[in-house]
Amino acid sequence: MMTNNRETYTNFGIAFLLLALPFIALAMDEPFYVTLATRMAILALAAVGLNVALGLGGLVSFGHAAFFGIGGYAAAILSTHALNMEPLLTWPIVINGSESMLVAWGLGAVVAGVVAAAIGAISLRTSGVYFIMITLAFAQMVYYFGISWPAYGGDDGLSIPIRGSFPGLNTLLPLSFFLVCYGLLLAVIILVGVLASSRFGTALQAARQNETRVAAVGIGVFRVRLVAFIISAMITALAGALFADLNRFASPSMMSWQMSGELIVLIILGGTGRLFGPVAGAMVFVLIESVLGGLTERWQFFLGLILLGVVLFARGGIVGLIAGRARHD
Repeated sequence: MMTNNRETYTNFGIAFLLLALPFIALAMDEPFYVTLATRMAILALAAVGLNVALGLGGLVSFGHAAFFGIGGYAAAILSTHALNMEPLLTWPIVINGSESMLVAWGLGAVVAGVVAAAIGAISLRTSGVYFIMITLAFAQMVYYFGISWPAYGGDDGLSIPIRGSFPGLNTLLPLSFFLVCYGLLLAVIILVGVLASSRFGTALQAARQNETRVAAVGIGVFRVRLVAFIISAMITALAGALFADLNRFASPSMMSWQMSGELIVLIILGGTGRLFGPVAGAMVFVLIESVLGGLTERWQFFLGLILLGVVLFARGGIVGLIAGRARHD
């Protein structure tokens, strides 16, 4: 995730544009667009998570929707137990339900991290198309587990009675909830930027370019990739928790293979390996979905055309088109 001056200015522009969108919408008395901007921020956060594995590590995971769904169900299950005043777990420790976003983020990230460790420990022993297929297979297992779990809604999904709370803010207000999502997105992007510049990030990117040489200097490629995969999953789970809070609903569709594909599309649109590539991709995707989706049910056809154009003529995605080619592309 190397940057040049033009890319830095582009990143600031994208961040400012996303922040300004809900304020402009409120000024125009169009509150619907605040929700649209919130959806952009949440999907961008999920794609930033996937971009750690895909952009930095070259790991094309087709199963990140599983972690997205785990985060969503963590928020929904905690909220349900808080409403019913029933403990979520009584042994070996007592875990009560909670309406706190911070608790939901923590639980979702931890569970996603544990599941990612198990999936990564097996999947990372493969590469290429085998890695893609095995991550997809694991995600489908999580998906089918979700639809066959009647205690938490099964195929019908699970409603969230009231949106999670955040200290000092009324998250029931659309603008406040957007600011929570936007703040978390920026914090994670800064964290990922630091990670990419660290020795760990350098080793991960080097392993993407030449695994054999990295192993020859004594770096454990498998261990580095596994840690990156876990971090990537935990970030994606945070986005899942916010997505469920936004819709006040968690459903198995959050864990479907279509969701995994959608996250990959966001990254390709914005620019693979670019720090703000997923943000740009999410903004364009939601815009296309909203504008063209209102005109025709077959809006994905036009999305496909745009994606085809990006792949053929703008390999660095939207950010690459504006900022120029990155050295590692």
